[in-house]
Amino acid sequence: MALRRPGDLVVVSIHWGYHIPQEQKSLARALIDKAGVSIIHGHSSHHPRAIEIYRDRLILYGCGDFLNDYEGIGGYERYRDDLALMYFADLDPTSGSLHALKLIPLQIKNFRLSIPTWWRDIEWLQQTLDGRCQQFGTRVILDSERQLVVYRA
Repeated sequence: MALRRPGDLVVVSIHWGYHIPQEQKSLARALIDKAGVSIIHGHSSHHPRAIEIYRDRLILYGCGDFLNDYEGIGGYERYRDDLALMYFADLDPTSGSLHALKLIPLQIKNFRLSIPTWWRDIEWLQQTLDGRCQQFGTRVILDSERQLVVYRA
């Protein structure tokens, strides 16, 4: 009995830390090249990390926390643990190729999510994520609806 059928979308979720060593890049790309994975979902980085679009497949090296129990812990303010992202990937249902990726910025306060009210918070998130993504040939821009749009440069 086959575990996969042709056209199945496969998501691999991996516990990765904050830095992206060459071994993680190689593993993510090998999972796409050799195992036909559609999305690599890196988690547990606590902060959003770089995004790569590799062979029209999505590699999320770290999605950050959606909600966390670190709120109020001092010393890590530069990472902006009060900001989070929702990821909306539009994939081709038969090939798994990425058509579009939009990110919705959110703010965590009192263990609740809301839309950030300060434009500078959204801009900070866009600029920081864009800077992390450029090494992978990926860009992140801010659209008119205060959403982040990810594309291959």
